[in-house]
Amino acid sequence: MGYRVVVAGATGNVGREMLNILAEREFPIAELAVLASARSQGDMIEFGETGKQLKVQNIENFDWAGWDIALFAIGSDATKIYAPIAAAAGCTVIDNSSLYRMDPDVPLIVPEVNPEAIDGYKARNIIANPNCSTAQMVVALKPLHDAATIKRVVVSTYQSVSGAGKAGMDELFEQSRNIFVGDQAEPKKFTKQIAFNVIPHIDKFLDDGYTKEEWKMVVETKKIMDPKIKVTATCVRVPVFVGHSEAINIELERELSAEDAQKILREAPGVMLVDKREDGGYVTPVECVGEFATFVSRVREDPTVENGLALWCVSDNLRKGAALNAVQIAELLGRRHLKKA
Repeated sequence: MGYRVVVAGATGNVGREMLNILAEREFPIAELAVLASARSQGDMIEFGETGKQLKVQNIENFDWAGWDIALFAIGSDATKIYAPIAAAAGCTVIDNSSLYRMDPDVPLIVPEVNPEAIDGYKARNIIANPNCSTAQMVVALKPLHDAATIKRVVVSTYQSVSGAGKAGMDELFEQSRNIFVGDQAEPKKFTKQIAFNVIPHIDKFLDDGYTKEEWKMVVETKKIMDPKIKVTATCVRVPVFVGHSEAINIELERELSAEDAQKILREAPGVMLVDKREDGGYVTPVECVGEFATFVSRVREDPTVENGLALWCVSDNLRKGAALNAVQIAELLGRRHLKKA
């Protein structure tokens, strides 16, 4: 037995990664449909490295009846149209956009952190995937919260251009090439030059001076982990193709030494601790690409606050920050509820 699975937005960065991960993890699939907009209809796309070619169908006239799970990577505007149609037809939608994340009737899930919350999916037949920067952070924070209760988190992100899609990756490549040959490096996708630069601005500005990306990290962390945790974020785009990094400062209610924190993280689900206090004894985005884990390094005590810790967290944003987490949600949904495999 297996599931009838749909990947919507299969031609984009995240959609392709969803197909790769479904194949890599040998998700039990009885039938697989790949959807995109009308302009991609009829194109062929490979199912991971299986050699199997799939024909792209037009999402506008797709019949959702009889399908079990749909992984959505089509953006909020299209999701607003098609997710309710799929859900009403009995297909459970796992949505990668921001549209439903803060809907009280839609579970926001990171399987290593709050698997029990998925039990509320039947209210809308929709499950939300968190923001990429939130997902990796809560995987690292949850075991520490369980051990000593986190009061406050201060996080600065170093987010790769793949978080802005193919256009962001193309812009970094083209600007870097242009600078080397002495041509202009005009910004198109980003607000300023991204090559050899950093931009402290992701998503639109809000009235309080924070950006929407920073707001997402605050409210999503509270919904996934604990509404009492105080969070403040500064989100920065950096000239890295794939892999988000975060410098995280944590204030705990109870004392937790760096050594004990390392022991906890070493055994935590989804975490890979790489923390040698020597040259190269930490993980950077280059090493995390293509990996499932959320990597944690540079765990140390912060003597400037009571019960303070600091750490470095790195993950492949196209995987744990998006596609992998969505597939893990599908696996969790199958184990707890659908039980067809």
